[in-house]
Amino acid sequence: MKATAIEFRLRVAIMVAVIWMGFWAPWIEAWRDSAGLTRRVALIEWLPLELSRLSLVSFAAAAPAVIVIAALIAAIAAALRIWGTAYLGPGAVNNFQMKAGALMVCGPFRYVRNPLYLGSWCMFAAMAFLMPPSGALFVMIVLTVFLLRLILAEEAFLTAQLGDPYRAYFRAVPRLFPRLLTTLPPTGQKPRWLRSVLSELNPIGVFLILAVFSWSYDNRLMIRAILISFGISLVVRALVPEIRQTPGLPE
Repeated sequence: MKATAIEFRLRVAIMVAVIWMGFWAPWIEAWRDSAGLTRRVALIEWLPLELSRLSLVSFAAAAPAVIVIAALIAAIAAALRIWGTAYLGPGAVNNFQMKAGALMVCGPFRYVRNPLYLGSWCMFAAMAFLMPPSGALFVMIVLTVFLLRLILAEEAFLTAQLGDPYRAYFRAVPRLFPRLLTTLPPTGQKPRWLRSVLSELNPIGVFLILAVFSWSYDNRLMIRAILISFGISLVVRALVPEIRQTPGLPE
């Protein structure tokens, strides 16, 4: 069930490929259904139409509500990714191999064991609003399973490397559903916010795109903006180690 070392190394490429398939949804032309799940219309437009067609809520109320929900999910994704990376560091977050340093019990890691994976899942869910309904369903099923396999692999690795301290942490902190309160004392790591923001530009971009451009219902524009955001994030992420080592740069 847990992911292999090759899957972990290629995790970003695998997730990008799955998301691309969700946007493309090549099965739409070959498979039609009466519920409209395979129409080439974005979920952010399809969902309000279906809610109004079923007389559950008026289209005038459903349309802005869906946009707000999508933007809120994206905001949660950005917050979790930035908060987690501020403590763990982009070097560990983006490494091709699993690393086990000191036990991390600071920031979001006091409330949930995998805040970064949870943030990624929320980002995928937010992006799914811009996909055809069947593409969104495909992406969320495949990436939910994939993220769970990555989590199981990391947990097994950390248990083997850190031993009893991690087992105690494992029992005290939930895997994916954060607890609201915690009695765990922080371990003292200091957050580095600027470095974190620079390395998490993609979830920030997804949030801004959904919060600002969704109201235009120009899906092509939003997809292009997400591609640009992803490209910029890759360039800036490559520069993060140098930025971190620049003397006198305030964080």
